[in-house]
Order: sequence, then structure tokens, then C-alpha cells
Amino acid sequence: MTIKTLCRRLGAVLLGFAGTSAAIAADPLNVTGDKFRQLEELLPTPNTYRAASGAPGHEYWQQQADYDIKVSLDDDKQRITASETITYTNNSPDTLRYLWVQLDQNRFKPNSSGNLAAPVDVESIAPDTIPFRSFRREVVSRDFQGGYDITKVADARGRDLRHTIVDTNMRIDLPQPLKSGDSVTFQIGWEYNIIEQKALGGRSGYEYFERDGNYLYEIAQWFPRMAAYNDVSGWQNKQFLGRGEFALEFGDYRVAIEVPADHIVASTGVLQNPEDVLTREQRARLKKAETAKKPVMIVTKEEALENEKDRATARKTWVFEAENVRDFAWASSRKFLWDAQGYKKGGTDTMAMSYYPEEGTPLWDKYSTEAIIHTMEVFNRYSFDYPYPTSISVNGPVGGMEYPMITFNGPRPEIDEEDRSKRTYSRRTKYGLISVIIHEVGHNYYPMIVNSDERQWTWMDEGLNTYVQFLAEQEWEEKYPSRRGDARKIIEYMKSENQVPIMTNSESILQFGNNAYGKPATALNILRETVMGRELFDFAFREYSQRWKFKRPMPADFFRTMEDASGMDLDWFWRGWFYTTDNVDISIDAVKHYTVGTKDPDVEGPWKREHFEEEPESVTKQKNRANKMTRIVDGKPELADFYNEHDEFDVSNADRNRYRGMLDGLEDWERDLLKVESNVYVLNFSNIGGLVMPIILKLDYTDGSSEELRIPAEIWTRNAAKTSKMLVRGKDKLLKSVVVDPHWETADVDVENNHYPRRIIKSRLELFKDEKARNLMKDWQEELKED
Repeated sequence: MTIKTLCRRLGAVLLGFAGTSAAIAADPLNVTGDKFRQLEELLPTPNTYRAASGAPGHEYWQQQADYDIKVSLDDDKQRITASETITYTNNSPDTLRYLWVQLDQNRFKPNSSGNLAAPVDVESIAPDTIPFRSFRREVVSRDFQGGYDITKVADARGRDLRHTIVDTNMRIDLPQPLKSGDSVTFQIGWEYNIIEQKALGGRSGYEYFERDGNYLYEIAQWFPRMAAYNDVSGWQNKQFLGRGEFALEFGDYRVAIEVPADHIVASTGVLQNPEDVLTREQRARLKKAETAKKPVMIVTKEEALENEKDRATARKTWVFEAENVRDFAWASSRKFLWDAQGYKKGGTDTMAMSYYPEEGTPLWDKYSTEAIIHTMEVFNRYSFDYPYPTSISVNGPVGGMEYPMITFNGPRPEIDEEDRSKRTYSRRTKYGLISVIIHEVGHNYYPMIVNSDERQWTWMDEGLNTYVQFLAEQEWEEKYPSRRGDARKIIEYMKSENQVPIMTNSESILQFGNNAYGKPATALNILRETVMGRELFDFAFREYSQRWKFKRPMPADFFRTMEDASGMDLDWFWRGWFYTTDNVDISIDAVKHYTVGTKDPDVEGPWKREHFEEEPESVTKQKNRANKMTRIVDGKPELADFYNEHDEFDVSNADRNRYRGMLDGLEDWERDLLKVESNVYVLNFSNIGGLVMPIILKLDYTDGSSEELRIPAEIWTRNAAKTSKMLVRGKDKLLKSVVVDPHWETADVDVENNHYPRRIIKSRLELFKDEKARNLMKDWQEELKED
């Protein structure tokens, strides 16, 4: 193994081990050793908080943070002014002397760690080039005055609290330690400039519409939020660098949002004062939508176009309340169309709603709310019933982002600016919109309810969610063009060089989409379809979702639950797919055909002679015969003897006597086996990619029949590099060919070595003509002629 290959397999994660065996000491990351060794040396020890089964322990706990927020949107300056009262309850067994609060908007300060540590964009298509969008971000961020202006940090009585801002976090020092079971209430005031999302990127911001001079705001990560405190890592106060998302606590919210009077607001939670902000007709339409069979327009296209013509000077306050959510986001614009449809089934009773500018039609009004309902329909079956009263999709500048009850989604149709009624959209745009809505609404399940730590383990929400997204896409239509989930879609990534294991911190991931979304989603689909079977997998996956809804699972909880609920040992699978960068490349190297030797000399002698005579005649003998070579024995027959009349295949009575003596020494069942007339095949395999997997075979016979055989991954237990399988078939079953992974279901990176005999590889030979070097003088002469 080369050093390069060794480093690739090790990936970018160094792990600590408790084992002391010679095998572990010699091969601590198990690159060449036992692929089936248990994961216990990698996983944390079970305790009273997290059980060995993968379920929450009998003393599991989590903190609670409740918010009362008042916020005002300045539509002229694109600025937020707000204040909040936070009540923090310490359900941990620990005494806390200080609290940590996330200040996500500080990511946009010019001197933030996220800005200063951001490497140059490496996606340039050629040396010394950079995309316009990337360079724009660098130029705009240099002058943008981003980040929080903290105006107040005080206790419930208004007395200042000592606090320290550390980049995107703030530590608040408590006057009195917060004991287990106690609560503390404090206040924070702040302001900040809203980013232009298309200039600076990020997961929220505003979009300016030059045609009508209006703004559309998608507001998220907008308020100082309590950092998570848990039994595994204590305070999760890693800095927000821009990629690793969030770890948050559940709580109850009351949020009063003051906006221009002509704005429509979409938000996490339930609107508490519809009489103050909606017309009588809008309220009636909402009531109708509760039982409607298709989406009902609450704000029509005509009303939205009329609304965007003027800018109201009056203000309105929209009040929302949300229970047991881990975050809060909202959107506001006078441009919004708004449609809604109720969805009630099982334990779900919710209003699916979409908000979008006129520029989103005719795509958004056709697909958005339908996609929301479809997502809940599918995700409910594989996890749990959606528990919240609303589920919202908003079209704005953010391409795709999720928050409790509300998602931001991007694609729009193309508009002919000379005739705005002419609108088209590509196939990619249509399915891109449906997929992003399924994905972002699906995030309400993972991680908005199954509350994993996104700052540390991106795959726990993106990977699991992308997997169920794939199931939902397949239920949309038969030929849905899913980008991720199918095994064949991950092959190019699996054999690429710049990889790290899935079990890598968010900020250190290479090929982010493939690693955190595609590979874990594909792994789960393979686990379901090929390794476990749908029934076992679906039961275990739903059990995990049910166990950890409204709680905070860690990777070990997922791994252990899937094994506990299915009764299958899957440590080999987690080790290979999640802890290494090995790939699947199983080669069928040889197929040997046997029939049972009878040991009867009268049978075996003729059989040996027949096979000897089938051997090709040597070229020497061919030429000797052609030249009519004379031989001495032909001229002197007296030189011939017994051996010239009998060859090595002739059978003697002594041979027959030895055979009968041998039979007398066998038991009946042993003698019966000598009479078996079956065809016996031994198939030899090698594991080139290093990732052990089941071997799926398609066996084709000369009689035209076929057989499919599924060999479990445990065939590699004794030797993870080489293995063999014996197949006993009837005397009429002559094997013609063998194919490994015939349905391309294991993400095998080289399908050419999956065939025996090897097949001729079909491709295209592309012809090309060398291009002449550019003649700059000739170009100038041509331009002078044109002038």
C-alpha cells in the first residue's frame, strides 16, 4: 500500500482508543485489520443519560430557553432594532456560573473569524480566475458594517450584567450561580444591518427588486440565542464560521414583529392578532383554506401587484407564538402573494402555506404548497407525525434554508423583460424547486425536532434528511430526477482523492455536499435496500426518530438504535462508511468449475483421458506431423513394450481392488457424496476498494435461466481482502457468466471487474482536430477592416 493510499484511507480524523490488544496497537485505525471489530472503542461509554441501546437514558436531561422578543424592521435602512427577555432553565445536574449566547450576525463583521479565516475560492475554472459572485462577496464584505450592536445586557430588573463578546459568542457572567433545577431571566437589546443576501451569501438577508423598488426580507439568525449545553460536550460554543450550522435549545416564543403596514409577514409560530393585521376577506380565505382540497389564495397576484406600488408610512405589529421550538425565523415584504391549504391526518393538523413575489409565478403557485403537504405525508410515515400548526415555504434570496415551521427556498421561472407575461422554466428549475422544498421542509424533522448538533455533525441532519428526501422524491413521480440517494450517483465521489470520513467536524469537511448530504444518504439507502431490507430498516429508523424527537441525539445514539431495533450487527457498516474513506470495489477474479470425483477408476480413467485429449496439440507436434517425421520405434518394433500398449489412463485390476477397499472404509453418507452428479463452482473475489459489503450475484446458465444470489457482508469476516464462495448446482446447470452487483446497488466504483468472463468495454472514440494557435496580428487586422 502506498503512503498516498494509506493517508487517503485514514482520512482526516484521528480517533482515541481504549483497547490495548496487540491488534489494535499495531493497526489503531483498522485500515488493514478486522473490518468487523466492534465500535465500542470509538463510541462513548453508555451512561444514565444515554443508554447502551441508543435510547435516552433514564436520567436524560436538556435545557430550556424561553423568549419574549420585540423587533422592528426599518424598510428604509434595512436594519433591525430589537429587544428580548430570555428565561433560561437549568435542567442539568450541574451548577452554572455563566451562560453562553450565540451572536450569529457577528459572522458578518469585517474582522470576524469567519471572514478572516475564509480561504480563497478554489472553485475557479482556471488558474488566476475567480467567479464574479465570489469576488463580489469579498469586495462587499470589506465595507459592510455587519454584526450586532449590543445595546443592553441586564437582569430581570434592568441591572447591567457583566458580559464578554468572543467573536460570534457572548459569555454572560451570572451574579449568582445557577443551580440545577433553577431558572434565570435576563434581557438583551441589539441592532444590526441586514445583509444583502445575494452579495454576501449566508442563510438570511434581503433582496432588492429594481423594477418596483421594493425589498423582500428573510430574517434568520437575527436574535441572540442561547448556546446549547449538553451532557456530551458541555457548552457548545464553537465559533460560527459560516458552514457548521447550529446547536440550540427548545423553548417557547412570543415575538412581536413591527413592519410597514403594507407588509405581509410569514413566521415561525401561530399569528395571535389576525384582526389587527389581516383584512376580513383574508381571514375568511384562511378559514376556507383549512378544509380546502387545493391551495387557496390568501393574497392574490392582483392584490400583491397593487400592494407593491406604494410604500406605507404607517406601521403594524404582527404577534406570533410558538411552543417547543428550537429557533425562530420570519419573512416580510409588501410583494408577497400568499396561498394556504390545511393538512390533517393522524396526529398532524397543520396549515401549509407559501409566500412568494409575483416573480415566482407560475411556478410557485403550482408546486410550493403541494410540495409542503407531500413532504409531511411521506416524512410522517418514516419518522413521526408533524406536530406543529404551520409549515411555510418562502421564496426569496436564500436558495434553501430551514427553521421551525418556516423554510426559505429559491428557484423562480425566467421572465421575458419585454413581455413579463411570458415566463418559462427549465426542467432543472422545476425539479430543483420541488426538491429544495422537500429538503427544507424535511429539516423540520431533522434537526428541528430530532435536535442533533449541526455545529459538530452536519451529516446527522443533512444526511438523514437527504435520505428521506430521496424517498419523498420517488413518491412524487416515477422518473423523478433525484440528485442524491441512488447508489450510482455517489460513485465518482467515492473514488475521488480529496475526501475525509463522514465522521468529520463540519468546518473540516471536503466536498461538503457529497460528504455531508450525498454519502450518508446513499449509505442509508444501501442499508435499507441491500443490507437490512426495508421492513427492518424502516422500523429501526422510525424507532430512532421517535426516541429522539424533541431531544438531542449524538452519532452513537443513531448507530446503537439502528442495531438495537433491528437485531443486526452493523458495526462493520458504520466503520466502513462513516469512519473511513474506503470505497466499494469488489472484483470477481476467477470462476472454477468442478464435478465430484467418484474415485472409481473405471470412471475417472476415461474422464482423465478425455480431458487430456481436449488439450491443444503443441506446435512442435503439429510441425512434426506436417513434416512426416520418422521415429525409431516405427522401424524397430522390438523396442516397444508394455508401456507402448497401455497409457497412464488405463485401469488395472489392482486399481479396482484399491477402490473397493477404499469404499469399505467409508460410511454410507460418505459413499453417497461420491455419487453426487452436481456441478460445483468456486467463485473467487477480491476487495480492491477496502469497504466490505454484501456480494450480490447474477448467475446466468447455458439453458437460458438466471439466478440472483445475495451473500451477506460477513463473508469477508476472516479475510477482508480475499474471499471465495462455493456453489453446488444441478448436473444440468452449466454456468455461463457471473455479474457482481447487477443492479448497481452497492456504489461499486468499477463495474468492469464485476463481470466473469470479462466483457468487451463499449465506449465512444471522440475525434478532434488540433486548433491553431491564436494569431493576434490577424485578429487586429480583421478589427481594423470592420472599423
